[in-house]
Amino acid sequence: MQKGLLFIMILLMVSCKSEKKDFKKLQGSAFGTTYSITYHNNINQDFSKQIDSIIYVMNKSLSTYMPNSDISKINDGDESILIDANFNEVFEKSDRIFKQTNGFFDPTVGPLVNAWGFGPEKAINNLSTEQVDSLMQFVGFDKVKTENGAIVKATPEIYFDFNAIAKGFGIDLIGRFLESKGCEHYLIELGGEIRARGSNKDGNYWKVAIEDPNSDGSRSFSKITVLENQSMASSGNYRKFKIDDNGRKFVHTINPTTGYAVESDLLSATVISKLDCADVDAYATAFMAMGLEQSKVFLEKHSELDAHLIYTDASGEIKTFTTKNLRLTLLD
Repeated sequence: MQKGLLFIMILLMVSCKSEKKDFKKLQGSAFGTTYSITYHNNINQDFSKQIDSIIYVMNKSLSTYMPNSDISKINDGDESILIDANFNEVFEKSDRIFKQTNGFFDPTVGPLVNAWGFGPEKAINNLSTEQVDSLMQFVGFDKVKTENGAIVKATPEIYFDFNAIAKGFGIDLIGRFLESKGCEHYLIELGGEIRARGSNKDGNYWKVAIEDPNSDGSRSFSKITVLENQSMASSGNYRKFKIDDNGRKFVHTINPTTGYAVESDLLSATVISKLDCADVDAYATAFMAMGLEQSKVFLEKHSELDAHLIYTDASGEIKTFTTKNLRLTLLD
């Protein structure tokens, strides 16, 4: 009886001790921003070098800011490039979401991103209606396809820009790597996009904050939510925009259906789902171009997505819309 009681006590002690997990934290830079990775590994391994390798491979494949990357070579007209598995997966996700959103998510909008001054190529000053119309002939994900491992473009001028999905995809690759190493509990944050699995050191699901749409350069957070094996991505035009000499505001989210860098009524869109982070990254960008009403209609048809949308009404007042299954609480 005493031996049995002692065994139970030891088991309870081990169980209680395992509830408080030892987590490792890594921080660094990637894709033009910073990352923070918190994960639990039974033998406390440091995966810094492996994660650096993942980031390098991603950039080599999909970075428009690297002249020797595959995407840069393809954009320059090199038809001999055979795309790797990463490029192919991002391409296929983009094709699916392009079709789902009726073209509001479109990574071939690159020529206009550059023209409006938000890409790696030279901007066009005082972009005219005629110039926008001319560039629009090179926009449309239905004008590209993969064939025998290579990209086929309807016209050489088509320019890919996967920045609205690549950051989330990079997070997914890191997450998949951690899972392959037995990490069931982790949180990856890269430039505000997040992928969370399992629980934190206290055994609770991960709590994350949603950023307020401050246009003065400051950062604040007033709402938090809980991620239960989910991904979260936010998109907004409150921080990355330009004002021309005439006082007109141009935002970095280009509407692929019109070609213009004019903001919709949405200030920010946060999307949460059990899907990959790449998916929610793309949907958040699409919503910014769609605007409030079309985004609400889309969300009604896609119950796999939850969203928190911050917008301005007709009188200029800031308001919010939150899908019914998304639980938000005010930050203390």
